[in-house]
Amino acid sequence: MKRLLFLIALVCATTAFAQEKEAKKIAPPAGKALVGDFYGSEVKNKTLKKAVSVAQLNKELDKSTKVENAVLTGKVTSVCPKKGCWLTVENDKNETFFVKMKDYAFFVPVALEGKNVVLEGVAERKMLSVEEARHYAEDTKKSQEEIDAITEPQEQNRFMASGIKVVK
Repeated sequence: MKRLLFLIALVCATTAFAQEKEAKKIAPPAGKALVGDFYGSEVKNKTLKKAVSVAQLNKELDKSTKVENAVLTGKVTSVCPKKGCWLTVENDKNETFFVKMKDYAFFVPVALEGKNVVLEGVAERKMLSVEEARHYAEDTKKSQEEIDAITEPQEQNRFMASGIKVVK
């Protein structure tokens, strides 16, 4: 009987530990996102000079559906509150780019919101499925009415970042 109780207690403790560990994985990483901090691959200083605005990259995507080795600069307006697995970057004309991390290899802290960044990666124009659009709407805690209003695929300019650096 004692062995059975010990075994049950051990299973419960192991399950609780595993759930706690899993819960920690879900949250965005901690950090203050200070100038000079980088996420993913380091963005070198020489690369910073090649950075273009959201508007310029949008114009390039009007000509071609994909831009390899793109370097984008802008202000982070939102970060995925669940994991830090996506963000949006905006210019002073409220033009935005949706940014995901290449190969889901890194995440960013929510503290990145409001910061200016330079991103390296690939830009492309894609169709966003209804399911994916609704998923992102849920992540940003939009109302159920707003989520239900998404009924058609949406064209989206997207950036797949290999590295992100916080700049002034």
